[in-house]
Amino acid sequence: MDTQTLAKNKKHKCHRIVVTGGPGGGKTTAADLFRREIGEKIVIVPEAATMLFTGGFPRVNDPEAIKSTQKAICHVQKNIEDIQSALFPNRTLLCDRGTVDGAAYWPGNPADFFTEIGSTLELELSRYDAVIFFETAAVGGMSIEGGNPIRNESLDKAVKLDKVLRELWNQHPRFIFVPHDASFFKKITYGLASLESMVSQLNKQIEN
Repeated sequence: MDTQTLAKNKKHKCHRIVVTGGPGGGKTTAADLFRREIGEKIVIVPEAATMLFTGGFPRVNDPEAIKSTQKAICHVQKNIEDIQSALFPNRTLLCDRGTVDGAAYWPGNPADFFTEIGSTLELELSRYDAVIFFETAAVGGMSIEGGNPIRNESLDKAVKLDKVLRELWNQHPRFIFVPHDASFFKKITYGLASLESMVSQLNKQIEN
């Protein structure tokens, strides 16, 4: 999908940037730091899965139940993005994960996820103007526990999820990869610089 197709399919007014990646990649930390640095020009769209699970939504292992869970997460994700877009039409939305993520967590073929939600990968990618992908620390054998109490993936599972997520998201025409680094500081610094550069590029498009 090229940038012209992206612009044609995109219906929202404000820019949306997805910050995603495998578990324990530092995406939430980066988004929070960037919001604090930039201020009111940025609106954070929180991770829908975390909102649901911390609110009492059941964590399940049954494949059919997982499908229902992922459809619910996608539904919440879309609506909270659209709410923030309507409330803050002149601000950049920084989305902690996006609707495409559900395909990586879907039991079986990721393509079936888009069929179930009545969409396509291309349409879901077109919701967003850019993607910043933080590779999981699990690829380096490092802990991914962090501060998220709902995270329950093993290192092997985190690496597998990271791989599938990357294969899906890197089809976006504006995809930036933030690789794992033994230094979390260096990784976050690179990720923040990538975010700043992307926001600047998108803002220039508005001016032109």
